[in-house]
Amino acid sequence: MTSQRRQFASFDGVQLSWQETGTGHPVILLHGLFSSGDTNWINYGAAAQIAAAGCRVIVPDLRAHGESAKPHDAAAYPSDVLAKDVAALVDHFGLTDYDLGGYSLGGRTTVRCLALGMKPRRAVVAGMGLTGLTEIGKRADWFLQVIASPDSFERGSNGWMAVQFMRANHVDGSAVAHVLRSQAVTSAAQIAAIATPTLVLCGADDHDNGSAPDLAATLPHARYAEIPGNHMSAVVGPAMGAAIAGFLSA
Repeated sequence: MTSQRRQFASFDGVQLSWQETGTGHPVILLHGLFSSGDTNWINYGAAAQIAAAGCRVIVPDLRAHGESAKPHDAAAYPSDVLAKDVAALVDHFGLTDYDLGGYSLGGRTTVRCLALGMKPRRAVVAGMGLTGLTEIGKRADWFLQVIASPDSFERGSNGWMAVQFMRANHVDGSAVAHVLRSQAVTSAAQIAAIATPTLVLCGADDHDNGSAPDLAATLPHARYAEIPGNHMSAVVGPAMGAAIAGFLSA
């Protein structure tokens, strides 16, 4: 059973939404682009699996997504804004011992949090590869094209599918475009300096953000786990929640 959705004021006063389930060691789970906490973590049962392993699962909606505020002013999206929001959420709860993880954009945000000095007990980086962190420009530009010209993609193409997902989740393209522009590169040297024990988790057919095994090899205290699916389908089955639950409860 998920708690009632609540709001908190982030570092700049923007209202962000969160919900939680379970009791025990806290873990913050971040969702992907065009998605929400419900879509990535609640609806397909991953949060419940992780909670059943003895975790207090805190699931925010990222800025410009889900039930969180979606300001259109570019000033509301400074560099690393999502990492700053996560730090504000940790402060809101007064957490000193917690885990942190995310899928896709949430995985990239998790790495940014670690690179900027946050120190969770353990981290999970899912749906993310090495070049998805070190070379983010092309990927961000592609999503900006999806937002700007949604009717330009051939039916059945990756772009067309991204547009359908964006529309199904009622994405505010203007706000999310600001999120894309706020992302910062994490260098291989920065990744190699991260000391947090990390699970790198990726679908067997997911190559959207580069090589997840290469990311695991670059992180000094990481293990790699592969689950069925591609970038869209890996979140649907039970394997993702089971892998994360096993890692966090070990």
